[in-house]
Parts: sequence; structure tokens; C-alpha cells
Amino acid sequence: MNQGETRTSGSARDLGGGAQADSQSAPKPVRLTRAGRSEAARRLDRAHGALAGLALGDALGMPTQSMPRSAIAQRFGEITSLLDAPPDQPVAPGLAAGTVTDDTEQALLLARLIIAGGGAVSPEAWVGELRDWEQKMIARGSHDLLGPSTKTALAALRQGVDQAEAGRLGATNGAAMRITPVGIAYRPGHRLWDRVRAITAVTHGTNLGLAGAYAVAAAVSQGVEGAVVWDAVIAGIAAAHFGAQHGSWVAGADIGARFDALAPLGRPLTDSAFAAFLYEVVGTSVASQESVVAAFLLADRYADAPFEALQVAAGLGGDTDTIGAIAGAILGSAIGVSAFPAPLISQIEAVNGLALGQVAAQLVALRS
Repeated sequence: MNQGETRTSGSARDLGGGAQADSQSAPKPVRLTRAGRSEAARRLDRAHGALAGLALGDALGMPTQSMPRSAIAQRFGEITSLLDAPPDQPVAPGLAAGTVTDDTEQALLLARLIIAGGGAVSPEAWVGELRDWEQKMIARGSHDLLGPSTKTALAALRQGVDQAEAGRLGATNGAAMRITPVGIAYRPGHRLWDRVRAITAVTHGTNLGLAGAYAVAAAVSQGVEGAVVWDAVIAGIAAAHFGAQHGSWVAGADIGARFDALAPLGRPLTDSAFAAFLYEVVGTSVASQESVVAAFLLADRYADAPFEALQVAAGLGGDTDTIGAIAGAILGSAIGVSAFPAPLISQIEAVNGLALGQVAAQLVALRS
């Protein structure tokens, strides 16, 4: 195991100090630090790592998204680097290697709003930005548009549905995939939960949508704060249990409970069997209880090999880009940007015109 830590034992509800997540209270922060550079420099490195991991996981999965596992294996073999999307790619036909998708674009859209608002984002402004983003995608001829929950919520708002009710059916992974900047800008605690809920509820206001977003935001926030990978994962799953108590109820397996049950089954497997387990048993669809759990299981297994986690994600089949983006954000937040090959991050920034380090610095400067 890397990072000089032993894996935390016990249930994923355990928050690192033996305290259990109370059913009526938010998970408590895990406060772990490392020796070395100044804490501010380490925090910035981890924030940069979260955005870099998100973008790399997204770009690696871009050419394989929405494809079955068997077709990916036949077309690409093992995914080891950034690849062009073929002309018949169902969502991103013909995109150049290193191009990011809605996962990164919407996360950075949210980051810009957070920075412009000094940490605050109004739901109205967020909805407007999402609408504008989709129109730009349509104008570019992109097939990679808003996901089902966001699209349904925005349509409801256009029809005059109250903002508090628009996201009452949103249970897919769109909120979880783009919430990383909130985890960077806010330290663990009640202010983080308040921001996550305010941003998420308008499109994904269900127990499942909120649980997925809480899980990712908590894991990233803990990682940036100094938690090692496994403690960040544990904090994220505790937050999923907490988030599941909020929002409108929709039927679906509980994210935290699924991780708790499936993690012990997956850990003893070989790498190839583990990948098949994710695809066949855990699930890799846009459903939060599948893709968010798959991403956390990847982070849990590959804490010592973060780039390998994203390569595996790209070859899984299904929502490969989102699973990779979430896993990459968690791993990068706890390890830092050195977790991933620098040439690939540079390629992504060049292809997409991004400056991830600058965005990370602006977000972490708001951290409170």
C-alpha cells in the first residue's frame, strides 16, 4: 500500500476515528496531513490532481463511452493512452484523442460560476449556464448533450414547475460527475453539504442523485484536505449514506449500502475478474447506484495505481467516461497531480484549451 497508511478496517460508515456516521448528522471530517511541502502547496497540488484526474478519466473514456465491453475489447483492445474516437462512436464520433466530454466541461462550467461568485452559486445562474452549454453543443454538432435528469429538470422549469420540484425525479449520475469543484472549494463540513445540496437539488433532487453528489464531493474535499485514498473513499461512502436521507425518494438500491456489500466481494478478485465484476454485477450505466459505486470501487482497489484505475474504467463498457472522471477526481484529490502522466494531462489541456492548474488555484483559494 502506498502513502504510508494501512487500509482502514471495518464498515465504510466508519469515519477513520471509530465514530459512526449518525443517521441525523453529517459525516465528520477526516483530518490527515503529510509531511513535506507547505500545507498550502500540498492542498493546491491535490486540488490540481482532482481536476486533472477528472479530465484524464473523462478523456480516456471518451472513445469508448456507451459501448458494450465486448465491442471495446474488439475495437481497441486494452486502453493504455488517449485515443481518437472512431467515426461510428455513438456519442462522440470522430473526436480527437484527448478531447473531454460533458463530465469535464460541466465541471469546469460549475467551477467558473463558483469562482465568479466567490464560492456562491445561485441555482438560477446554474440552470442558465447549463441551458447555454447545451445550445453551444448543439451548434457544434455534438451528440454529447445534457443527461436525462438534467434535461427533464430544465424542461420542467421551462413549463413553469417550481424550482424546488424540478429535480424531484433526477436520479442519474450527472450531478455526481460535475460536483468535484465544490469539493475543492469547500472544506469538509456543513457548508460543503449545503453547497452540494443547493447546486444538486435543482436537477438531481432525489435520494439517489443527492447521495451520489454528496459522495463525490465529500471524497474530493477530504482528499484535498489531506486524507489518503482509502480514507477519502470511506468519507465519501459515509456521505452517500447521509445524502440518501435527503431529497425526494425514488426506488433504487442505496449507493452506500451497495459499496459496503460489494467491496469485500471485489477485493479478492484478479484484475480481469474485477473488471468483469464491475461490468456484470456492479453495473456501469448512468444510474447513480451503478456508476458512482463502480468509480468508488476502482478508487478503493487502485489507490496504489491511479492511472491504471482510469485505464480499467475506459475499457469497462457503459458510462466509461463518467466512471473514469469520478474515480480520477477521487484519486487525484488524495494523491496530487503526480498520480497521472504529465504528458497526457498536457495533451488534454492543449486539445481542449484548458488551464487546470489555474482553475484549481482559484477554487482552493476559496476553500473554507
